[in-house]
Amino acid sequence: MNQNPDLLTNLYNAFNPFEPLPAGDPKYVDCQDVRGDADIQQELGNRMRLAKTNTYQLYSGHRGAGKSTELLRLKKYLEEREFYVVYFAADEEDIDSEDAQYTDILLACTRRLLKDLREIGNPKPVVNWLKDRWQELKDLALTEIQLDNVDVEVQIAQFAKLTANLRAVPELRQKIREKVNPHTVTLIQVLNEFLADVKKRLPEGRNQLAVIVDNLDRMVLVKDGERTNYEEVFLDRSEQLKALDCHLIYTVPIAMVYSTRATDLRDIYGDPQILPMVMVRTQNGEVYEPGINKVKEVIYRRIKPFAPELSLETEIFDSPQTLERLCLMSGGHVRNLLLLTQDAIGRTEELPITEKSVKRAITQARDTYRRSVENHQWVLLAEVSRSKRIINDDQYRSLMFNRCLLEYRYLDDEEEMQRWYDIHPLIQGIQEFKEAVAQLP
Repeated sequence: MNQNPDLLTNLYNAFNPFEPLPAGDPKYVDCQDVRGDADIQQELGNRMRLAKTNTYQLYSGHRGAGKSTELLRLKKYLEEREFYVVYFAADEEDIDSEDAQYTDILLACTRRLLKDLREIGNPKPVVNWLKDRWQELKDLALTEIQLDNVDVEVQIAQFAKLTANLRAVPELRQKIREKVNPHTVTLIQVLNEFLADVKKRLPEGRNQLAVIVDNLDRMVLVKDGERTNYEEVFLDRSEQLKALDCHLIYTVPIAMVYSTRATDLRDIYGDPQILPMVMVRTQNGEVYEPGINKVKEVIYRRIKPFAPELSLETEIFDSPQTLERLCLMSGGHVRNLLLLTQDAIGRTEELPITEKSVKRAITQARDTYRRSVENHQWVLLAEVSRSKRIINDDQYRSLMFNRCLLEYRYLDDEEEMQRWYDIHPLIQGIQEFKEAVAQLP
């Protein structure tokens, strides 16, 4: 095939798995009907719109399932309904997902609110709080600047240095927490003074304020005795998490939603909303055509801007079977789909993408999953592959966090939502898993 030499480059980069789609992007595919009717705009957005008081909600799902894309859609939905929305991904500049505590999240919220809202309201209460503690904190911000005689922009920039070090310099992290922790209540107080002023001065056409804190679901579980960092953040500090005077949405690790503390979460925040996988197979293992077609559409939408005239099934891929194999092996997990497709393109010198390239991409991804499973967990995976159920246990939660176990949902004939679980399809071909299945009674 005589091809534009830039075509493969463009296609490879179109499948970047780590960039959420902005709201309104033509590459977005609405998968609501193959995700058990999950609709973030109805489930979270409509509640915020109707409520006469602030709402505090949790959003969860497997990492890479598309939560950030959905949250950006929610942001646009709210903005079209007179909300002013501050959205940020907490792990991009402020927190380390490998080691995160409540204080880190509060400092991240503070920095981002100052950055996004300082032109609307008067940040003086927060800046004064910072000045009162600057003598203790400036060494941890690795700066010599005094805050007394500099303007607000410089003061905010110095605070940003402090939160950057919280993420980037592990040896300073605990020291920063120790200095800030005794003062979190007063920090929330001055933040609320700032937010109260912001809400009086919102731009025309905006009458409510919402904050969306994304990527907290990436927090790695850390145990301290019988307690975990998840419990410290979302339960022990729930009153402070909910204390900011605005509508709030936090992402929460899926392992927390399926923990023994799930009812406590519900009592505090209401039911956490979960984004399930796109269902590509039914519970009894048959190919689910509506789901497979949605996954194919995800691929097609990313290819279309660069090769609208090429057939997806015979010119982009060498056969319909090669394309379907790739889609099925993703398990309906969007990031896995993008990673597999990008890897297959990376093994291609000219179109079409061959069966061999797709198989190699699958083998590479499968090896990653093999390394993430501990030896005693193979039997758990084998049991779930048969029962399609999970047990409320740390081992299963760990396998969900690692995306070895996936959740699917569908509406039954009576329009009741049903959920089921399965192993990631990539695991089926691993020898240790096959042996565990063979040993099941």
